[in-house]
Amino acid sequence: MFKYSLNSDQALVYISAASGITHQPTFKNAGFSASLDTISSDTELVSPNYKDYIDAGLLRRMSKILRMSVACAKECIQQAGEIHPDAIVVGTGLGCLQDTEKFLNTFLSVEGLLPPTSFIQSTHNTIAGQISLSIGNHGYNMTHTQNTLSFEHALIDSIMMLAEGDAHILVGAADEHISFLDSVAEQLDVTLPVAMTSGCSFFVLSKEKTDQTLAKLTAVETYGEIQKLEEHLNNFFESNSIDPARLDLVLFSGLDIDACGQVLHYLTSRGVKEDQIQDYLIYSGIYPTASAFAVHYAVDKIGQDPSLKNVLVCNCMNRRNLGLTLIQSVEA
Repeated sequence: MFKYSLNSDQALVYISAASGITHQPTFKNAGFSASLDTISSDTELVSPNYKDYIDAGLLRRMSKILRMSVACAKECIQQAGEIHPDAIVVGTGLGCLQDTEKFLNTFLSVEGLLPPTSFIQSTHNTIAGQISLSIGNHGYNMTHTQNTLSFEHALIDSIMMLAEGDAHILVGAADEHISFLDSVAEQLDVTLPVAMTSGCSFFVLSKEKTDQTLAKLTAVETYGEIQKLEEHLNNFFESNSIDPARLDLVLFSGLDIDACGQVLHYLTSRGVKEDQIQDYLIYSGIYPTASAFAVHYAVDKIGQDPSLKNVLVCNCMNRRNLGLTLIQSVEA
């Protein structure tokens, strides 16, 4: 179990900026949460003009996940007022799949020495490294890959860095979809409720509140190989001094019926109304770090609806893992 919960000895953590490139119009579009369409098999990634953020010479050599991550990170930094982040922390479940596939195909088809580019760009930490190179950042640079909890662990690492004295952290998550994943799902006879997609979301976390602060990040907790779900949920709400009935919105990943069903039963039996619960996967599609989309969605909803004070993102995409992220309005 890993967790971050706010207590009286710790400074508040503020979300100063949020940006996303997904299958929804999330990029540079405050208020996008009011006009989302459910994901279908033919929904395409809504990409910006990458040339506005990446040099054309570099752009040609970048895979989809690198393009969207670098552009999204740069736009997020611009939102925050061109800050120079003290650290860059990224979560990814599957990493750079397109370059991995390209390298493996080259390995099988080319005799002799192989060109190293695809291999170099296939590693999971390429995303954070490429962002660092693109903005000239030489600070702490870390990649977390813990399956469906990769983004939550990136958040916890970032919060620890702020507690140690850093002022601003760029944190995000990215995963990409390639056709090979569809082939694997078909061969394993896996039926998914919504389509697999690509997506990236980035945030600037800060210790100081400013006029442009979007929300507060109050708590992040992760649990692996969960066996005592109710006990974990009880501890989460007790340690953060919040009654579940005070939650204004719950965003959950309704992929695993058993795990999510238990969580939803717990919440509804303690005062959370059914119309306050939304499945975020129907808007994000399925990818390992879709909870980052949910956090962006929550932050945007808080900005558009003053009545929203407490939003819980419940990541139970994998039945063995549970991620809980509590986001509050600045006034809460």
